[in-house]
Amino acid sequence: MMAGHGEDINAVGGLARHIPVLLAEVLEALSPKAGDLIVDGTFGAGGYTRAILASGASVVAIDRDPDAIAAGRSLEQQSGGSLTLVQAPFSMLDEHVESADGVVLDIGVSSMQLDQAERGFSFRADGPLDMRMAQAGLSAADVVNSFKAGDLARIFGFLGEERHAGRIARMIESRREKRPFERTLDLADAIETHIGRAPKDKIHPATRVFQALRIFVNDELGELAR
Repeated sequence: MMAGHGEDINAVGGLARHIPVLLAEVLEALSPKAGDLIVDGTFGAGGYTRAILASGASVVAIDRDPDAIAAGRSLEQQSGGSLTLVQAPFSMLDEHVESADGVVLDIGVSSMQLDQAERGFSFRADGPLDMRMAQAGLSAADVVNSFKAGDLARIFGFLGEERHAGRIARMIESRREKRPFERTLDLADAIETHIGRAPKDKIHPATRVFQALRIFVNDELGELAR
């Protein structure tokens, strides 16, 4: 079952307490009970896993982000064997679980990742232009500093539905010749300066570009297809 992200409240057991938006709906659909095995394919901050464990079911929780797995180790230890954490993309879950009574996937970036400026997923605070969930492979900085304008435009247009994709891509290609993009606020500010922002605009003009870069860097559509 697909689900949505929610809120974090206070840090406990190595993880911020995460309350997913659709928690009640997910629990109703899964109806977990003692003896069941549920797969949480995107562990993140552990919101769904905690609630499923509370029902008496066992959980195999998967996440490709090593920080998420590390933060969840204390919960795994406290579970008395009911929780197994696996560092892997959710596309590989069939390699770790033969059968299950239910699966939940919370697609996209987690609130925990957004809150860590050093991960580079957000421009709410300055950080390195990274965006890699697994912390391996091409970073967002690698993409914006090396891809041709046409390729960047296709990424921004297709994955971000950015109507100014071409203009932004050409600006990036021109600007990086003088100085490469290395920080989140550098890219966000450059886009805002180039595109402009009316006082009535609620969405920052860099939002869709950041979304597109995150999806591309982490091959999120490919993960779903696999």
